[in-house]
Amino acid sequence: MEPCFLTAAEAAAQIRDGKLTSETLIRSCIARIEARDPQVKAWLHLDKAKAIAAAREVDKHPVKGPLHGLPFGVKDMIDTADMPTTYNSPVFQGHRPARDAACVGVARLSGAVILGKTDTVEFAAGGRRAATRNPKNLAHTPGGSSSGSGAAVGDRQVPLAFGTQTGGSHIRPASFNGIYGLKPTWGSVSREGAKQYSNMLDTIGWYGRSVADLSLVASAFRLHDVGALTTPDLTTLKVAACRTPYWGKIEPAGEKAFDLACDRLRQAGVTVTELTLPEPFGGLFDAQHTIMMGEGRASFLDAALEFGDRLHQDFRDRAENKLGITPAQLIAAYDLAAECRRSFEALYADFDVVLTPAAPGEAPEGSYNTGDHVFNAMWTLLHVPCLGIPCTTGPIGLPVGVQIVAPRFDDARLLAIGEVLAPVIDLETPQYHPEA
Repeated sequence: MEPCFLTAAEAAAQIRDGKLTSETLIRSCIARIEARDPQVKAWLHLDKAKAIAAAREVDKHPVKGPLHGLPFGVKDMIDTADMPTTYNSPVFQGHRPARDAACVGVARLSGAVILGKTDTVEFAAGGRRAATRNPKNLAHTPGGSSSGSGAAVGDRQVPLAFGTQTGGSHIRPASFNGIYGLKPTWGSVSREGAKQYSNMLDTIGWYGRSVADLSLVASAFRLHDVGALTTPDLTTLKVAACRTPYWGKIEPAGEKAFDLACDRLRQAGVTVTELTLPEPFGGLFDAQHTIMMGEGRASFLDAALEFGDRLHQDFRDRAENKLGITPAQLIAAYDLAAECRRSFEALYADFDVVLTPAAPGEAPEGSYNTGDHVFNAMWTLLHVPCLGIPCTTGPIGLPVGVQIVAPRFDDARLLAIGEVLAPVIDLETPQYHPEA
């Protein structure tokens, strides 16, 4: 097997055991990129020589962290000191930040080799779309705004990559590209050095090709209790299947994935019950939009003042509050979110984890429509951790996943449960077993 096809956890184990070098892994990823990226277009910046040199340097030292020697892609709205950060915006071409974003610093100091910058929807918010195409079908979107990161991991060009989520920009591309993704609890990973859209919503996450990959990165970020919890027994777990108040937006492929996941869990001995959320949760999608657009007004004001007509109309509209969002509307949205957070976590006395759609269905055709975040927005606003799991394919053969959700700061338990549930839900992706 070419090293680029290894999961991050598999590659890390081989590097620890002296069976693989970082340089060999990096060169394999570069060869895959050279063969595939002219069509997929996942990357905005690559410095192949620098990546190989960095990997060679890593190989000279003992393992210094959980990500030792592993290549990592960085969404190009997250700062890197040694590579341009353009936000996929015409007005920031050639922009060179003075230092790495906090998340990039953690990855590097945990042994990762930053391979390059992946394409994104402009400012991870609106404006122009990424050039990236879905590696499973080039006529379709890979999702957004974490377009390049999702496609690069899905196409085996890199084992790990950072994404971000303000509405559904991380978990939805995981579903569209048939990969695993973790959106951690809001605030558990520093956003310093990432372009801000909404202070209340923005969350940095990461992609991998197994739950073990996600846990590896979570351990580097010192998420509470990661690696310290006992793996639960499958037959003791209680899963709440939640269609959400937005089930009317589901597509046949999304419904099939949800039903399949529930059926597979029941057949494996998991207790699956239906969860209908209380009536106020029906307002969370609109509340998320109000907060996102309302806080986006402040986030893009400086750029609107500096660049004027050179800045995409999307961002000038936000800065000028074209939607007319009032302080009273923002306060009502904040208050509803706070009420629902407490209400949601009180429900967990009756189950261990929530299973819910990750996207309405398969990836839409074309590049402009990156998909609907209707099955993501409420969870982002609730600040809860979400773990995307591949499940099946739709009628045109594109991946469709589901997600599991836990209470705030219960990321470690979510990952531990995900380790047990993923092999049952995802029957198509080979699972990594550390003991094997």
